[in-house]
Amino acid sequence: MTSLTDIWPAFGLVLSTPRLQLKPVQDMDLPALLDAARSGIHEPGRSPFSTPWTEVPAEELGPNMARWHWSCRSITTPEAWTLLLGIWYDGVIIGCQDIGAKDFSVLKTVSTGSWLKQSAQGLGLGKEMRAAVVSYAFDHLRADIAESEAAAWNEKSLGVSRALGYELNGTYRTNWGPKVEEVQRVRLTPETFKRPNWTLKVEGHEPWARFLGLD
Repeated sequence: MTSLTDIWPAFGLVLSTPRLQLKPVQDMDLPALLDAARSGIHEPGRSPFSTPWTEVPAEELGPNMARWHWSCRSITTPEAWTLLLGIWYDGVIIGCQDIGAKDFSVLKTVSTGSWLKQSAQGLGLGKEMRAAVVSYAFDHLRADIAESEAAAWNEKSLGVSRALGYELNGTYRTNWGPKVEEVQRVRLTPETFKRPNWTLKVEGHEPWARFLGLD
């Protein structure tokens, strides 16, 4: 019998670290992910996101989150893709880590972004989940470069980047919602990556790689 992962291979991907499990968010996970977001991610009025999605009226957050996850799936092709990976800690979903690329077969470059609910912050989990997707990108997808960015004031995100070996890669000024922000780009290669003292466990990579034309 055909399974859901036969139809959509990304759903079979699982990345495991000593404390976390990262896997693509499915529809059944959205209510718990919404509860994690509603519990609080950042101080009011201090959004670290280029699109201030957490600051919409409460009744809009759920539909917006669902639309975002559905849209990322619907436009995924080997030429342009975004994986939205839920973060499970002690069996509970606590946030989301994304990894995506455009023209990956040529550019070999991925970009990442993430969020964690406030009660899960300060435990080193942000570093662990970023290390997971970067390890996956370099060791399994064979990426040459991993890029990210953060508002210049976002020391938590930039601190994670520094701890993993990212190098500064220029700034730009743009509007994040109604505000103007200075944004710091960062860049990581396999040579500069400060690897963790654990090895990432990966399940379900081969079908996803075939879907992307990377096998």
